[in-house]
Amino acid sequence: MARFTLPRDVFHGKGALEELKNFEGKKAVICVGGGSMKRFGFLDRAEEYLKKAGMEVKIIDGIEPDPSVKTVMAGAKVMQEFNPDWIVAIGGGSPIDAAKAMWIKYEYPDITFEEMCKVFGIPQLRKKAHFCAVSSTSGTATEVTAFSIITDYDKGIKYPIADFEITPDVAIVDPELAETMPKKLIAHTGMDALTHAIEAYVSTANCDYTDALAIHAIEMIQRDLVGSYKGDMVKRDKMHNAQCLAGMAFSNALLGIVHSMAHKTGAAFADYGSHIIHGAANAMYLPKVVAFNAKDPVAKERYGVIADYMHLGGDSLTEKVELLIKFLRKMNDDLNIPHCIKNYGADGLPAEEGFVPKEVFLERLPEIAKNAIGDACTGSNPRIPTQAEMEKLLKCCYYDTDVDF
Repeated sequence: MARFTLPRDVFHGKGALEELKNFEGKKAVICVGGGSMKRFGFLDRAEEYLKKAGMEVKIIDGIEPDPSVKTVMAGAKVMQEFNPDWIVAIGGGSPIDAAKAMWIKYEYPDITFEEMCKVFGIPQLRKKAHFCAVSSTSGTATEVTAFSIITDYDKGIKYPIADFEITPDVAIVDPELAETMPKKLIAHTGMDALTHAIEAYVSTANCDYTDALAIHAIEMIQRDLVGSYKGDMVKRDKMHNAQCLAGMAFSNALLGIVHSMAHKTGAAFADYGSHIIHGAANAMYLPKVVAFNAKDPVAKERYGVIADYMHLGGDSLTEKVELLIKFLRKMNDDLNIPHCIKNYGADGLPAEEGFVPKEVFLERLPEIAKNAIGDACTGSNPRIPTQAEMEKLLKCCYYDTDVDF
């Protein structure tokens, strides 16, 4: 038996944010990140709608990109003092992910972060509050997923929290919010969405329900991402739907080692002045992982199906996989994303010399590889790498060399 879980309601299309005024409750907390939701007036609108619904509203703001365990614990404390019956998270993946983890700690004050990270081990929620996620970026799809990514900066590791309990009750997918994204964010979140869809399709937990969502998301992203990046607002609105469909797919089919590697490299070099942005990491690693996974015959067949739906051509499975890899690399070029860690600049853009020194990468490689294998996303990858294979794969992602093992 398998399970397929989505939010109870998904309100989508321009003006969907206004649905907040129809919520029923006494108190609501709004969790939000940096200044963009404030600058563009969406935070004020959300607060106004909730007050029209008759609720007292408290705001938890300043949630940082790649939210920390410390931020989660501080936010949960605010919730415990305010006692909301609705938690509304608005913004990109970071404030929504942080709010999900705060929700767990709010409902279970004695739970530890380590206990939160036990895969599908969260106790039953919704005893104190329901959860609404309002997405402003077109990539993470955390508004419809059973996942949250929290960073432990003391260890330099991102940890996925995975449990159907943290699937939001309500998702609001209003493309007006996504129209405010800066160009680099459009590129990185778009490739995150494409990675979600491809990994969901080749995951060992795929099923008929997830396949349809994943394939359609891939087709939409192929058609609309580059145009969205170039400023076409019609395509940007379509991308907001595409990333949500990809999220529905991977929340149920799970992911693979592209995400395992992205989670474990993202903050691993923070002491050198920057992070490897999650979407950019996925974009760099995805072609390498396709080559690695294609050694598995079932995965190779499914990559061939993806290539066929994308009309990439090819007379054999091997040729179709090669054309898929070529397409992904061209997409990175079109979106100004580097091909490897060695050329990943501190600003997330291509650089002749990236911010991660070779000797530092090699010194930390065994530990990063070990952590990546132990990541929650590895178990559903079609090919489980050994320690030696993961180290070799990460080296390919550092130097942009071919995967031939």
